Formats: sequence, structure tokens, C-alpha cells
Amino acid sequence: MTDKDRAEGAAEDELDLDLLRELSETPGAPGREEKIRAIVVRELEPICDSVEIDAFGNVIAVRKGSEGGRLAASGHMDEIAFMVSAIHEQGFLHFVPLGGFDPKTLTAQRVIVHGRKDLVGVMGSKPIHVMTAEERGKAPKLEHFTIDLGLPADEVRELVRVGDVVTRERRLERVGRLLNGKSFDDRIGVFVLIEAMRRARSNRMDLYAIASAQEEIGVRGALVAAQNVRPDVGIALDVTLANDVPFIQPHDRITELGKGTAIKAYDSSAVPNWKLVDHMRELCEARGIPHQMEVLPRGGTDTGALQRGGGGAAAGCISVPTRYVHSVIEMVHPDDVLASIRLLAALFEEATADRYRLGTA
Repeated sequence: MTDKDRAEGAAEDELDLDLLRELSETPGAPGREEKIRAIVVRELEPICDSVEIDAFGNVIAVRKGSEGGRLAASGHMDEIAFMVSAIHEQGFLHFVPLGGFDPKTLTAQRVIVHGRKDLVGVMGSKPIHVMTAEERGKAPKLEHFTIDLGLPADEVRELVRVGDVVTRERRLERVGRLLNGKSFDDRIGVFVLIEAMRRARSNRMDLYAIASAQEEIGVRGALVAAQNVRPDVGIALDVTLANDVPFIQPHDRITELGKGTAIKAYDSSAVPNWKLVDHMRELCEARGIPHQMEVLPRGGTDTGALQRGGGGAAAGCISVPTRYVHSVIEMVHPDDVLASIRLLAALFEEATADRYRLGTA
């Protein structure tokens, strides 16, 4: 093994891949985050002063600080998913999306229908052999797909009801030096939150570790949590686009894998507090944390919810660069995940309530 190989494997050695795998593979549709919630509670209870679940289903874990003020960090538990909208007379399932789907990513995929028991199904669509020339030239739409459970219609109706949720099925795998799997959006953010809470040696502000619900259908959980917590500082934890692939122009890449954590300067939900952004840059430079800046022209995060729900909290976002977002083959670099954990832990240690107030020197 070369020195380069050892260096590139170091980050992966420092990550709890068993926990990340469990978070990635466990289902958690918007509004049905209970299985993920149980993992988060299990991990945070031993390292926090208190852990509660609010009326909306958010996990809110608190660790008291030495100087006061409230810092809330939020990663969302839910993943893009579906809901059964009708059962065809032959037993096939029609569905509506829970979150933003690119229909072409559904072709030939396996899913899990969470009915009276979990059922594995496949996304079926019209075979190319019987498509017209016009149909072959058009991009697929969600209504072109049905879910096939491989069961007779009467059995399907016994096991599945309209309103049941459906999640995608895929294991986490190593692909070269990268990690590949489903629901890194935003189980990576939840993972970063848990690991940073473990690593932070101290905290001046009271820390509120929030695992939020229903982000993918309108950033709902973080808004509820922020209205209750009223943080002075809010940090969203999410993925961002790593469009570092051959068919994307360099100026449209947003971020690149292996270049470090991403400090958000803009997304469509918020313009982060510039003093907070500068402080995160300073922490990275002082502690040798690789980082890159993120300007995301489309797409929102919990950042805006923490900002508005907190009554104008100083809000920002730490993002993990991710390829192929909102598919079952999302891809991240272990170095970037570790850098994100290190930055959040550093912020936990150094942030103070008055540092980011605007209108002051």
C-alpha cells in the first residue's frame, strides 16, 4: 500500500460505517420516520443531557453549554419516497411522490411497500419493444410507472391500503474510494450531527441537536422545531450537488468530491449569515479542514426554516458534496464526510451567541 492509499483510506477508517449503513438502509418516508428516529435517539441519549421527541416527530437532543445562548443544528431524517394512491384491478399499485423525483431514476428499481407487512416490489413501465416511436422519444413521467408486487390482486388488497408509504431498496456499498447508496440525502446530515456531538470536546452555547421530519415535502419539521427552540444560531446539515462529472461544465459543478466540506453561501431557501460563513471559513483554515464554498442556485434546506422559525437566527449550512442526488446511487467521498463532522464539532466548541449579530462591528 502506498502513502497515498493510506492517506485516502484514513477518513474512512475514522467513520462509523456501520452506523452510516444502518441510517442509509433503514426506511423513513416523510411522516413515517419512526425507524430512523429510534436510531437517532439510541445514539444521542448517552451523550446528551436530554432527548425529546416533539409533537411533529422531530428529535431534539440538548447538551448544556458554559455561556448560554442556543445553537440548533438540524439534519432531516426523511427520504424521498412514495404513497400508494390506488390499487389497480390486477393488483398493481399507483402512487404519488413524496418529494422531488426525476422519473428516469425509477426505471427497473426495487422498492419496499410498507403495508400490513413490508413487501418488496419493482417499478414497472411499458417495455421499449411495444413503445411507439413518439413514446420512445419522450422522457418518462411518474404516471408511466406502477409498482408490481408479484402477487394476486386479492392478496395485494389484504396487505396494502391506499395511503401506505413506499421507499426505495438499495444497500450501501463501497465503489472505489467512494461510498454509494440511497438516502444519503439526508442520512449523511444526520450522521454528521451525531458524530459531531460525539467529537465536540466542549460547547460554550447550549446545543440543540435536531433530527427533523418531513423536510422533503416542504421543510416542515425544522420550522416547527425552530419555532419551539428559538435558536440564536441555526446550522442546517444536508447534501449538496457535486456535479463533477464529464457532462457538466466546470462552472456548473457547485462542488467536487474529495475537495472537502461545503460551506453554503446561498441556496433558494436562505442567504446565510455572512459572519457565520466567515467564521466557518476561519475554523477550517485554523484547523486544517478541507473546504469549498457552495452557491446552490436551486434547491432549499433546513437553513431557511431555522432562520425564519428562530425569529431571525444567524443561520448557515454545512453540506456534504454528493453525486447523483435524489437517486438510489448517491455517492459521497469519506474525506468530505469527515471534514463536515470536524467543522461542525469545531463550531460547537467555538460558537457564541453574540458573535454573528448583524449591525455590529
